[in-house]
Amino acid sequence: MSKAIEARVIEMGKNVVRMTTAAGSGHPSSALSLGHLVAALMYSEMRYDPANPWNPASDRLVLSEGHAVPVVYAAYADLGGVVGRSPEQKRALTVNDLLTLREWDSELDGHPNPAEGFPFFDSATGSLGQGLSAGAGLGLAARLNKSDKRIFVIIGDGESREGQIWEAIDFIADHKLTNVVPIFNCNGQGQADYVSPQQSSKTTAAKLEAYGYKVAVIDGHDLKEIIKALRKVGKGKKPHAIVAETEKGWGVKSLKAHTNHGKPLPKAEVEAAMASLDKAAAKREVPAAVKEVPRPPKPGTLKLPNRNGQIKIEPFGESVKRAKLEDALAKGKLSTRRMYGAALVSLGVADERIVAVDGDVSNSTFAEPFGRMFPKRFFECKIAEQNMITVAVGLAAGGMIPFASSFAKFLARGYDQIEMAAITRAKIKLVGSHAGISLGADGPSQMSLPDMGFFRGYAYADDGRGNPAAVVFHPADAVAAYRMVELAANTPSMCYLRTHRPDVALIYPQDAIFEIGGSKQLAEGDSVTLVSSGYMVTPVLQAAKQLKESGVKCNVFDAYCLPLNTAPILDAARKANGKILAIEDNFVGGFYSAIAEAAAQAGDVRVFGMTCPRVPKSGKSGDIILGKLGLGPDGIVAKAKSLA
Repeated sequence: MSKAIEARVIEMGKNVVRMTTAAGSGHPSSALSLGHLVAALMYSEMRYDPANPWNPASDRLVLSEGHAVPVVYAAYADLGGVVGRSPEQKRALTVNDLLTLREWDSELDGHPNPAEGFPFFDSATGSLGQGLSAGAGLGLAARLNKSDKRIFVIIGDGESREGQIWEAIDFIADHKLTNVVPIFNCNGQGQADYVSPQQSSKTTAAKLEAYGYKVAVIDGHDLKEIIKALRKVGKGKKPHAIVAETEKGWGVKSLKAHTNHGKPLPKAEVEAAMASLDKAAAKREVPAAVKEVPRPPKPGTLKLPNRNGQIKIEPFGESVKRAKLEDALAKGKLSTRRMYGAALVSLGVADERIVAVDGDVSNSTFAEPFGRMFPKRFFECKIAEQNMITVAVGLAAGGMIPFASSFAKFLARGYDQIEMAAITRAKIKLVGSHAGISLGADGPSQMSLPDMGFFRGYAYADDGRGNPAAVVFHPADAVAAYRMVELAANTPSMCYLRTHRPDVALIYPQDAIFEIGGSKQLAEGDSVTLVSSGYMVTPVLQAAKQLKESGVKCNVFDAYCLPLNTAPILDAARKANGKILAIEDNFVGGFYSAIAEAAAQAGDVRVFGMTCPRVPKSGKSGDIILGKLGLGPDGIVAKAKSLA
């Protein structure tokens, strides 16, 4: 068997060279360093069926070192693995298909990307440092599904400088995920130079042992050592880690220099590379006649609940009662963050796929009640937001519907991770609480002000399947928050729910209905059309009341979702004075910009905006800061009168 697998390593290496040369780009030297590790996994140790990569019982491979993906493509094509965006669209990948690497119509993206038709992977990788977190999420989902599947995560040594790797190492130890194994590929070379001694195999192993791992340091080109280490995964109470000492460009002399990262060979050097690999085979006494393609062991079966319908949660009043918020409701004031927590519990009652992750602020985001009621479905990530977001991606890939909550400002640390989630088309639900200026006394280090601009970019991008790449929900009161949490759970896209700290008066009846792209008209008039969302709807309504008392009647819209259907707002403005004033508690780039772009295309409506004009500072309350920045009711009144 080992000779047969060794023969596949040589053939994989040849195909790596051929495909990267044909593409004119890629990372053959990194891919070659992984030849024996990938071959041991894909031909011998992983329990999976190349003809059915969607089988939920299959062991999984996460290639955090995403640029080395050609070696996985080579093995998968050799095994006749299927590709396609769904089982109905599947076809077998052939060795000839490898020459389409990085082409627009190819399933073989430059870095792992399951959304484009390579379902062997569960998450997009390539922005380094994120794969182990996705593996941890997959491990959690396996535990919830009572599956013994294992998750193997290959990590580059240079990549291991990334802090998120060690956030995930901590998390795996915390949650005793012995079914997840990090495999460090220590070839000693980075992109620009050799890796730091801090990322050497010896130092990496010492770090892992200090974190509580059982570590195997192995020759990454010795199949017997590799397989022996892999067969210990999942055994014992400690998580396992493998540190594999490898050679970049293994088998191809011309690719071994540390300056060759990301450089395919010219066509004229391909034949010499083939000869070099043949020489490596002869040195290892691999007979040229060995043509057998070993088959991986079959996975078991795992039946997941068949859930195709919409998730329906209990009526608003019942959720309030469950959360013991009757007194607050009687007073007519509730914060959107508190109602998020109540809605999350209601979702958890309705569907066992609902899970939650939080970053040590669950008593402020109000994910905490969910954790108390469903402790096996709540995962505390501590102060490690990057890991938290990508863990959610892994949970989603494992069949769960994850809600990931933190302060909106702290989610900004994970914007790279959110981008990778969007590339994956992961259906994660992000909840950013304490957003905007209304946070008040804590000051700008705790506020989130550019978040609406960031997420709006994804809200107006198609995910390739006719859905927004992200949907933004910005509820103005507790009723809206409750219904938007339900909407998010049922939305086939990544979602961002922006919640606020202050209690606000209820604006909507308990049975109000909301929809993606929707807005609601809260007042009618013949003067300026005021548009806002979230917390700012409250001061806008106060301003509209003052304006009405002074003889200026305004339209008022709550534009609660991005992408936004702007037609009703533009139509109302046309029937009034043709002017729109958009008011936001964040920097420019959110709803104001979306409405202004639509108006610019229409050409017959003018749009003005009031957004956070400067980097703010602390104040004793959010309303004081809004006033100082000209965004309080008085400032809105003054601006609206100037446009009347």
